[in-house]
Amino acid sequence: MLVAMLTAIGAGGSAYLGEQDRALARTQLTEYLQAVAADTSTSDAIKLAMVLGSYYESSYRHIGTPYVDRLGRGQPLTVCNGITGKEVVAGRYYTPSDCYRLEKNRYLEAEAFLKQSAGAAYRRASPLQQATYLDFVHNIGSAGFSGSTMRRKLLAGDVVGACRENRRWVYGTINGAKVALPGLVIRRNANSDLCAEGLE
Repeated sequence: MLVAMLTAIGAGGSAYLGEQDRALARTQLTEYLQAVAADTSTSDAIKLAMVLGSYYESSYRHIGTPYVDRLGRGQPLTVCNGITGKEVVAGRYYTPSDCYRLEKNRYLEAEAFLKQSAGAAYRRASPLQQATYLDFVHNIGSAGFSGSTMRRKLLAGDVVGACRENRRWVYGTINGAKVALPGLVIRRNANSDLCAEGLE
């Protein structure tokens, strides 16, 4: 079922590209999704979170050339699906396989953090709920989760409340002003609904 979902999710996302670009995007997406689905060393939650991240960060387009994220805190050099840090080297091209390797390590770190930080509450969560928590940590960071009301509600057993906390994390700073970013509004609302699916 997971492989079918990953494949179905990957069906769109490149409507504005030319035919040759669409063909390349489909090939790269297929390579990425196959790597995600085939990796037996990751949980279903990581697989789902990686596909969610690929959609939210790049609309399933492969981003192999580092760029400066003008909306990110500190305007970091970014590549693939939101990867920043010392692994990102200006001028280097990252293949879909390179991106998968970098992203997989980040998600494994996020999963280990969540197991430690939220303990049994994280372990009891469904793979879809876990995937939304992983996406949150991947996007916001472990420090953001540690001090969040999302974590407090999850630990208190208020799973729906924890899920709905996603909707509060939609702000970025543009020209010194705190504003709701449309991409984050979409991401957080979708994750809120995915996380609470079947609980309300």
